[in-house]
Amino acid sequence: MNRADRLRPSGYRPGRSRTPGNLDRTWDRVADWYDKLVGDKGSDYHQQVVLPATLRLLDPQPGQRILDLCCGQGVLARALLEYDPGLVVAVDASPRLIAAARARGPRDRRVRYLVGDARRLDHLADGTFDAAACILAVQDTEGMPELLSTLGRALRPGGCAVVIMMHPCFRIPRQSQWGWDESKRIQYRRLDRYTTPMQIPIQTHPGRDPARHTIFYHRPLADYLNALGQAALAVVACEELLTHRRPEPGGRSRAESRAAQEFPIFLALKAVKLPSQETKN
Repeated sequence: MNRADRLRPSGYRPGRSRTPGNLDRTWDRVADWYDKLVGDKGSDYHQQVVLPATLRLLDPQPGQRILDLCCGQGVLARALLEYDPGLVVAVDASPRLIAAARARGPRDRRVRYLVGDARRLDHLADGTFDAAACILAVQDTEGMPELLSTLGRALRPGGCAVVIMMHPCFRIPRQSQWGWDESKRIQYRRLDRYTTPMQIPIQTHPGRDPARHTIFYHRPLADYLNALGQAALAVVACEELLTHRRPEPGGRSRAESRAAQEFPIFLALKAVKLPSQETKN
């Protein structure tokens, strides 16, 4: 599905954040798996839900400079080429994912793939981009405020940023799950923890190699909204994205379908870069 579409979560633990001084190689270790999972045009979730929402909110225009943070193997960058951008700069911390993005092509002067830490991109955070996006990666990134700060500093005043994440209120590995109420014949969403930030290891190859895992960083919604505000990014639109998948026919299918249309799987936020105080004065 995406960076949050793991095969099996492997326990959780609250953890202390490390300072983002070194390039995070976590995704480099699972790059081959992720590249095969996503493919050229993205998983079904990319194609049916995530990319349409991203492009609808971002509203890319011909000639724009667009920044794609945590680009993975380039699924969004390739989609943006259809909108005739002036330049798409796509950045990821994994050299192997950037290599996969370049290999998948197309070779196009309008897209530039770079290896870099999205939390520390001072050379790109220059206020010249018209738009920026970070899709399905913010929950996989330690130092989220620094990442959103990069988005804010990269944009010109009035430029827009789109951030799409696993919904922090309903989709927390090992802390949220489906339940069934037999007496009411309804499927409900159970939530065990929410306000506590957590680092949750996610195995990408369960039972084969415990070392091959990534980290899901759960944070409450307020943390994201406050970090956007601190980055001078004002939220102007929000979409809570539902799954496109439908249950198999059966005795519970009607209740499962209804629940799937009530509990979103992704949260999409569109924010606009505010003018600086210097500009106002």
